[in-house]
Amino acid sequence: MLEINILGPSDTVGLIEIEQVRDFLFNHLDQYGDKKEDIMKAINYALSTGITPGGFVLVGKDQGEIVGAVVVNKTGMDGYIPENILVYIATHRERRGKGYGKALMQKAINTAEGDIALHVEPDNPAKGLYEKLGFTNKYLEMRLTK
Repeated sequence: MLEINILGPSDTVGLIEIEQVRDFLFNHLDQYGDKKEDIMKAINYALSTGITPGGFVLVGKDQGEIVGAVVVNKTGMDGYIPENILVYIATHRERRGKGYGKALMQKAINTAEGDIALHVEPDNPAKGLYEKLGFTNKYLEMRLTK
């Protein structure tokens, strides 16, 4: 049975648990992932009190094993930019198709205050889940990397 824990800025979270979440995301984001350092920046942003707008981290466990994780950062904005951005979501590659991703997404939607944006590659199989949950593609994202 899936148990979902919410970690937020006011929680006392140990470095070992944070590193476990970082390593889980790094290992299970597959081709959609980032470097460990970048994943850790998003986690630290979500859990920083007073330094950033904050956010939260969801950790899904089944029988004590991490089977999914989500990182949501608050943007500090509203209206023209959604209040939240879902930065990372991953489920254990050997446990996919069991509803963990949907449960984590629903918990993230219910936990977030305000609207949520996320970025998804067109070929990512999770895109269909996001659309079923009500996410729409309003814009084409473009970036300038300096």
